Amino acid sequence: MSLKLFNTLGRKVENFEALNQKNVSMYSCGPTVYDYAHIGNFRSFLNADLMRRFLEFKGYNVHHVMNITDVGHMTEDQAVDGAGEDKMLVAARRLKESKKSGKTDFLNNPNDPFEIAAHYTKAFIEDAQLLNLKVAFEHEKNMPKATDKIAGMQKVISKLLAQGSAYIGSDKAVYFDVSSIKSYGELSGNSLEDLQSGAGGRVSDQDQSVKKDPADFLLWKPDSSHLMKWPSPWGEGYPGWHIECSVMALENLGKEVIDIHTGGEDLVFPHHECEIAQSCAYTGQKLFAKYWMHTRFLLVNGEKMSKSKGNFYTARDVLEGRVTGKAVDADVLRFELLKTHYRQNANFTEKGILDSAQNVRKIKEQIEILSQELGDVDSKVETSITKEFEAALDDDLNMSAAIAVVLGNLKSSLDKKQHLASLIRISEVLGLSKFKYEEMPAEIEELKNRLNQARANRDYKSADSLRDEIISIGYEVRITAQGVEVKKKLA
Repeated sequence: MSLKLFNTLGRKVENFEALNQKNVSMYSCGPTVYDYAHIGNFRSFLNADLMRRFLEFKGYNVHHVMNITDVGHMTEDQAVDGAGEDKMLVAARRLKESKKSGKTDFLNNPNDPFEIAAHYTKAFIEDAQLLNLKVAFEHEKNMPKATDKIAGMQKVISKLLAQGSAYIGSDKAVYFDVSSIKSYGELSGNSLEDLQSGAGGRVSDQDQSVKKDPADFLLWKPDSSHLMKWPSPWGEGYPGWHIECSVMALENLGKEVIDIHTGGEDLVFPHHECEIAQSCAYTGQKLFAKYWMHTRFLLVNGEKMSKSKGNFYTARDVLEGRVTGKAVDADVLRFELLKTHYRQNANFTEKGILDSAQNVRKIKEQIEILSQELGDVDSKVETSITKEFEAALDDDLNMSAAIAVVLGNLKSSLDKKQHLASLIRISEVLGLSKFKYEEMPAEIEELKNRLNQARANRDYKSADSLRDEIISIGYEVRITAQGVEVKKKLA
């Protein structure tokens, strides 16, 4: 079966063909570590993880790199230069005030953006591992930090200057000359004429006389007052945001042309457009990435996430119960953020979380029941169920169809071992954690036994009270013909 993907570059569905047979190189724009990552960020990261897992399911070897941005990402990142302030500096100011008021106690020096970046990088990796992103378990080699790649950025900038693809503006900053790349604008559909006229507010408000063209973008900014700065041939300063990802992709994947580049839809322009331009100018290749995959925005109760609206949620907010009032299992949040097709806006709601919890429970319970009966099985076998599941995801990662296959085959006429193997293999693609056989806490076991006894004695008042007590501790209670069942709540 052939995987078909919508390629933003060309804006059409294409057959996926790896550049190197069964070896796939994949780069994902990761978090800017000035705060905890929100659920919209994680929707994009999880779709990249799903892509990786599905390619591995199909027999590809995937080298996946996701960057950590810890300098140079500006607050007004829809301007080609990146206008406003560095997000790390904004974080330092916010945390300084928070520490003064006693709300922040995890930083020794809130003026130190490197300490801030280290804290939020660690937090991101913890959250990403909870949500079972495979690349997060490889973070030491496959999650490079921008601040560790300054020498590589300066090397690329030097070559771009030497060959005339970049120049030094009247403000002494280094800019990329977009007129040096004829294909500039192909990814986003922006013409140079539109950009030159400032259409769509895509050019920053800074004095355009410092550049040859309003569409040219920053590679290096000399600024000795910046909290994060490095010596360079063009003055002490810091890199532009776009050059960072080009260098991290080229160095960590070791290829001039990669197979897949992923990110949120907000990154198509200017970030990814600029990545393509400078990378192709540097390597001399016509492509930087063959396929571009972009995830649409996540809404919350039908509205755009916004701190001013009070509907801005980090992954930690959801997992720790600050959104729904109940802790949410990481598998449930993962399922919720993946269940809507990546090219559609998803809508995060409390009902959606509860529905996802039910579906995750059904899948994992069926695996548990069969595993207890059969023990270990070879999950690599191909069955009619896995073929149907694969066909669904081959259609541009059609998750609604894929989930329908899973839920529709929880009961099957297949041989039990094949059935279990199918469900395990599918759950690995969905990224659900392996079922953990956990003993019931003694307190819950005792309450369950007392509830069973109360029901046997027809003491329904006591039974209702015991049931409510078990639920309040965070467990589900089901009354069946065989007696009371108690399970840990997922949401």
